Parts: sequence; structure tokens; C-alpha cells
Amino acid sequence: MTRVLIVEDDPAILRGLKDNLEAESYEVLTAPDGQTGYRLIREQKPELVILDLMLPRMSGYEVCRRVRADGDMTPILMLTARGEEADRVLGLDLGADDYVTKPFSVRELLARVRAIVRRAHPPKPLPDELRFDDVVVDFRRYEARRGDEPIEMTRKEFGLLQYLASRSGEVVRRDELLEEVWDYKNYPTTRTVDNHVLSLRGKLEHEPAEPRHLITVHGVGYKFVP
Repeated sequence: MTRVLIVEDDPAILRGLKDNLEAESYEVLTAPDGQTGYRLIREQKPELVILDLMLPRMSGYEVCRRVRADGDMTPILMLTARGEEADRVLGLDLGADDYVTKPFSVRELLARVRAIVRRAHPPKPLPDELRFDDVVVDFRRYEARRGDEPIEMTRKEFGLLQYLASRSGEVVRRDELLEEVWDYKNYPTTRTVDNHVLSLRGKLEHEPAEPRHLITVHGVGYKFVP
């Protein structure tokens, strides 16, 4: 589970971000001021920091400067009410990875968080072949079989299964699947992923109503278990 630290002195924004990130299965730490945030970065080693600039006790600029001076390259997403170009440039020059100006769309911020986490942790290479139970899937030839019987699958079903298999045992969010498999950038409300998973279960699971390999993680997405 990815650990995210939010450093924000506005209780309403802090609570809203925490709730939304936890709903996306992130482990969330919080700090109400820069000094506490800097201490938690050193002690808890988060994988991403969402850092407000205008903070009590130590500004976000100073937190970022100290973190980078320590040689710590933890990704930092700066969050501020300021919109001037000079502030954005200063934050990026100090080592921030991205910058969001208040008021912001939570959906956009979450997309930026996912993008930063993916850049920091590149996905494993997509597998050429997958074997589980009596099923063999050849992703290079787009062929699948159960024992000696061929299984008919669409290109998108192959792509979805291959991506889930590359993240074996991990929860993959619907939004990520829409982006990586379907190349959707705006994350429309759609049952596309759910319908394709349902179809794959019918073709690959011995008991589709009680799947052992294509598992739903309610409210988040899916994971493949070999």
C-alpha cells in the first residue's frame, strides 16, 4: 500500500484529501504544519508528499528545500492558493515534482497523484505468457486454452488480463485500467472494465460466481491472483 503524507493546515481540505486518498486505498499520514511534516517525512518515509506552501511553523518551500538538501528524493506535489508563475517556478526549482493551485478538482489531484506514483514506481514488464490452474494464455499470439480446448478472447480482454497479471497480487484501480488498457484520459463513468472482467471470469474461472483469480476490491478496482 502506497503511503502518502498530507501537510496542510486547513482542517477541511486535510480531511477531504485524507478521505479521498483512503478511498483509493492509499495509507495516509497527516501533518498540520511544516515542522511536523518535515519530521514525519524523515521518520515515516512516505512514498509521496502533498505539501501546502503556506504553512505555520515552517513554510512548504522550506520543507521542500530541507528535504532535497537531505538528499531525499521523495516525490512532492505542492498545493497552494497562490497562482502566480513565480511561485510555481520557485516550488519546482526547489525540487517539487508537480504543482496544483487551489481551488482544485479532487479528481484531477488524484490523477496527478497516480501519475507521480507510477513514475516513481515503474510497472513491471507485461508478461508474454500466463499460466494458472489448467489455463495457458499466450499474449504474443493472442491465444488461450484450458487444457486442450481453445478459449476465444477479444483483444481488449487479452490486454486487460495482461495488465492485471503484470501487477499480480496488487489492487489496480478502474481509472488506471481505463487509462492503460483503453487509453482513456478523462476517466469517464463507465461499466467497461466491470463488463470485461465479468466476461473474463466466464471464460477463465471454474466458478465465475466465486472467482479465485480475478478478484473484485469493492469501491476500488480489481486484482489478479495466480
